[in-house]
Amino acid sequence: MQNLRVRKNDNVQILAGKDRGRIGKIVFVDRKSRRVTVEGLNLLTRFQRPKKAGQKGQRVQLPMPLPAAKVMVVCPSCGKLTRVGFVFNTDGKKLRACKKCKANF
Repeated sequence: MQNLRVRKNDNVQILAGKDRGRIGKIVFVDRKSRRVTVEGLNLLTRFQRPKKAGQKGQRVQLPMPLPAAKVMVVCPSCGKLTRVGFVFNTDGKKLRACKKCKANF
């Protein structure tokens, strides 16, 4: 399986769809289907029926997953949208790096 370049808690900007241009934090990454769920974005409204007598029904908004290809990482150091590259440190550990400012994150 190919390596996804986004991880949980990354700040990302959505590139396509109804929330295009908005920035949010990734709360879940599904590596198998290559989809990510972004906090507070790509919301779906579900209508919940009352469970007991006398209780009211309500509208619930749920964040739905979107393809990982439709989001781009916002670099924590320079704050720009960037592709993610990989570098090795002196210990041989693989780190993610910003393609624009070359900072590791």
